[in-house]
Amino acid sequence: MLSKNQIKRIQSLARKKGRREEGCFIAEGNKLVEDTLSAFECDLLLATPSWIVSHAHESLPKIQEVDEQEMSKVSQLVTPPDVLAVYRIPEYHLNIDTLKKELVLALDTVQDPGNLGTIVRLADWFGIRHIVCSPDTADLYNPKVVQATMGALARVNVYYTSFPDFLSQVDSSVVYGTFLDGEDIYHTSLTKSGVIVMGNEGNGISAKLEPYIGKRLYIPNYPVGQPTSESLNVAVAAAITCAEFRRRQIV
Repeated sequence: MLSKNQIKRIQSLARKKGRREEGCFIAEGNKLVEDTLSAFECDLLLATPSWIVSHAHESLPKIQEVDEQEMSKVSQLVTPPDVLAVYRIPEYHLNIDTLKKELVLALDTVQDPGNLGTIVRLADWFGIRHIVCSPDTADLYNPKVVQATMGALARVNVYYTSFPDFLSQVDSSVVYGTFLDGEDIYHTSLTKSGVIVMGNEGNGISAKLEPYIGKRLYIPNYPVGQPTSESLNVAVAAAITCAEFRRRQIV
């Protein structure tokens, strides 16, 4: 049975302040927990009797059995899951020399948890192992972000740092950004490694970062010149951009 203190502690992890104080975050649901259990240090694993039985053959950390009513008190989901893990938040150290050799995503004030989680997931799909975020980007360990990653956060390292400090260490010729006045991405040379900067949902890339961006890209609508939506969702734009970078490497 969960104690009142355990319930209070797990509930606090839904808030950024609680996650900072405890140094932990939660992951819920069969697939998400199964995909992340080997990637993070597990502080506590809660599971229903049926989940425990179905995983009896596996080597798992110490499990605390709970019933559906107890799970509903700590779950952030509408329907309580069969399993919930409390993980220690890992410490990733940004290594500029390593990042210079790879294709990296950089998120400038992306604030919607769903967008951040989706971008982490698509980075995983396209083999992008590093995402650099500005300090005011949504918190990776927000439960909504964790759920949206669908387990991809186990394979993608996410860093939070000052963008001017980060971008000033990268050759601007391989720093790309998406703009409405940029060059058609389908007719622009793209490098195998570099930094792709994606901007805020409403305001795009911050004006203060533009001097660091050497190549301004534009995703054209179709047909050209036809009235259309003002812009693309940042996660959609990131997916299209990453897909084009990777396509160039296999043709």
